[in-house]
Amino acid sequence: MNSSEWFKTIKIDEKTYCFQEYLHDEETNSYLLIGKTYAILIDTGMGVASIKNEVGKLTSLPIKVITTHAHWDHIGCHKEFNDIGIHPFEANWLTSYPFPLKQVKDELLKTSKSFPNDFKIENYSIYQGSAGFLIENNEVFDLDGRKLLAIHTPGHSPGSICIYDITNKYLFSGDVIYKGELDCYYKGTNPYDYYKSLEKLLDLDIKKIYPGHHEIGLNNMVKDVYKAFDELYKENKLLKFEGLYNFGDFSIRFVEN
Repeated sequence: MNSSEWFKTIKIDEKTYCFQEYLHDEETNSYLLIGKTYAILIDTGMGVASIKNEVGKLTSLPIKVITTHAHWDHIGCHKEFNDIGIHPFEANWLTSYPFPLKQVKDELLKTSKSFPNDFKIENYSIYQGSAGFLIENNEVFDLDGRKLLAIHTPGHSPGSICIYDITNKYLFSGDVIYKGELDCYYKGTNPYDYYKSLEKLLDLDIKKIYPGHHEIGLNNMVKDVYKAFDELYKENKLLKFEGLYNFGDFSIRFVEN
């Protein structure tokens, strides 16, 4: 398999695309939003293959990277870009990653179906560099008339953000909402913060959700995830390392596998 086959490019609309790393169990999603004078790339994937090459097939515009959070599977190709933004709470993660490289490599290897022929795990590294700009809560990005609202949603990680596309009513939810296991069990996670972050999303007029993993174009499931956290909160179960709770399309994990 060559590197270009690592990504599946999915067209969402004429100016919005998803790059899905479908050959890995994480199925990490990154999103390209194309404007007239520049484009925004939401996350850069796992770093197994070049996402810049895939972006270049769709646009030659300057790229501004918005990082939903600084976990390894969302910053893998940050090294390919110069204009990188992140919430202040995780800016230092880019300069000094808080998880061991061996742990990252183990996670990468244990759940992949296959890798490109030129991928060598011994050469894999985590991005180290400074942010070009910091993203504050409620900051609005104007992508040539397309308004994007950054919402600070800590819980999965301290600097997690969601991007709400005001113009199209899309929510790019990072790892806050997706179909699968929502993780709250490792360094930097906070289940109560996660619960309170979901409150910020309840009143948004959402047409579709585009998450950081797995199936894209989800119907609005914010209320369902919030109700699940609310139920656990009322049962005094919003504690780390205290179980796995299943709610159908998603589960909430407070204990390591």
